[in-house]
Amino acid sequence: MATATLNLKVSPRRMLSLKEAADYCGLTAKRFPAECRVSPVAMPSGTRLYDMRDLDGWLDALKDGVADSDDEILGKLG
Repeated sequence: MATATLNLKVSPRRMLSLKEAADYCGLTAKRFPAECRVSPVAMPSGTRLYDMRDLDGWLDALKDGVADSDDEILGKLG
């Protein structure tokens, strides 16, 4: 019987590119900006990345049925 060893090095990252964030949330990169209410963070280099903690919060709100619509958010501000 043949055996194989698989060595993976996983470096935990908190910040994700648009494509990575879309994959993380199960959306396509094309649909992600329209569906996800999380704003990217502008890094010092100018790169815009998504925080996994913000994405988790958004996904949890969807599960709990408490995600705010644009109108609800604007109503809270006014």
